[in-house]
Amino acid sequence: MSSKPFRVALVGTGRISDLHAIEYLQNPAAQITALCDSNPDLARKRAHAWGCGEVHIDDDLDRLLAREDVDLVELLLPHHLHLQAALKAINAGKVVSLQKPMCISSEEADELVAAAEASGRPFKVFENFIFHPPVVKARALIEGGAIGEPLSIRLKSNPGKSRTAWVVPKEADVWRQDRSRAGGGPLVFDDGHHKFALAWHFMGSPSEVHAFIHKAERPEGGYLDAPSIVSFRFPGNRIGNLELVYSPELEITSRHYAQDDRVEITGTHGVLWINCGHGQIGSPPPVALYRDGVVTEYTDVEIGWEQGFVQSTRHFLRVLEEGGEPVLTARQARTVLRFALGAEESARSGKAVLLGEDDE
Repeated sequence: MSSKPFRVALVGTGRISDLHAIEYLQNPAAQITALCDSNPDLARKRAHAWGCGEVHIDDDLDRLLAREDVDLVELLLPHHLHLQAALKAINAGKVVSLQKPMCISSEEADELVAAAEASGRPFKVFENFIFHPPVVKARALIEGGAIGEPLSIRLKSNPGKSRTAWVVPKEADVWRQDRSRAGGGPLVFDDGHHKFALAWHFMGSPSEVHAFIHKAERPEGGYLDAPSIVSFRFPGNRIGNLELVYSPELEITSRHYAQDDRVEITGTHGVLWINCGHGQIGSPPPVALYRDGVVTEYTDVEIGWEQGFVQSTRHFLRVLEEGGEPVLTARQARTVLRFALGAEESARSGKAVLLGEDDE
């Protein structure tokens, strides 16, 4: 176990960095020593808000990576910058946590997997949904045999509006509207990573994907890739789907994004429901189980969306101290990326896309 805290640099200090910083600020195993952003004033604002105003501020990634007081870099950049930034960090000898999705093509993913595995150092692609407490509770119930063998998973993602949501800077939305920088649509490719990660987490690697992807204009401008549906098949005649619906006048309670996420997992003996993803509609239980004619609601589960970020980072720091594998590894993240790439390809071609052999 390391006796000194891991010295952390966050690269990219946009809206989402507030959630990534929480555990680094409160965990004695970590210390934020530097922030890097093309807008240094934004980085300084974040440092002040987090109570770490003495950290080094830089606007040059190469210069930051040359610093000896940085052990770990958290890369929070637009998707098209992921590969080169991650390769630079790996070559600089840093431990890397890379924002999802790992990159925007299978060729880039292959290159990054090879580099990460050759480095011999921990490399993580950040995913928070599988660490969200309701998901952790559901996974424990399934592992305990609560629903028998899982047969299918249904995921629903429903953006709307919210009087309580945080403000997303316009620049954070602009690049997500540009497929050359985002790699795909805001819901299927970007946010879809969370849902595909959940499908992988509960059902394993898909063998086939089929998708219908449409577009909806937003009142404030831009688009969302909805209504859309992505269906997937898993080995052993198991199935799943992701339904994406944009309801512009649907009020959603959320302290973060104006979006509700729900999951239903059906097994041989029962059914599990997971609620309260980004936000919530009404007051559903975080987890509910149907088995043998009885519904059991689990209400003593933390639902704050930030908790997935906290627990994901806490797990990574524990891996760095004690050993083990981060989640997601580069190889696991490539499997999740295949869902999104397969969906985009299927929608273009109008055909189902075979995803090949599992590489885990």
